Amino acid sequence: QVQLVESGGGLVQAGGSLRLSCVASGGTFSNYNIGWYRQAPGKERGFVASIHWLGGITTYADSVKGRLSISRDNAKNTAYLQMNSLKPEDTAIYYCNANSRYRSNEDYWGRGTQVTVSS
Repeated sequence: QVQLVESGGGLVQAGGSLRLSCVASGGTFSNYNIGWYRQAPGKERGFVASIHWLGGITTYADSVKGRLSISRDNAKNTAYLQMNSLKPEDTAIYYCNANSRYRSNEDYWGRGTQVTVSS
């Protein structure tokens, strides 16, 4: 059983930056593909970015390309989401997801961290 804890959210002005962290415990971190998702008020949870278990392959939603960057440090059991040039529409709760490289239906979620971008 993998536990994920997100941190780093907060209130920032438009154009500012934040770095989110996702710390994993209870499993072998390097066996999991990591994704970041977000849910804004009144909207469904949606994909933001993902990184392969090896770390070399990343994928982004079109709305965040060039502004957000996902990375991971397997030695620290931690994934990151660097968020630059933030916009008010980035306001949401950001969730970390771990998906097993061996079993696609093995999925874990953190409780999320709130990001609020003021205009």
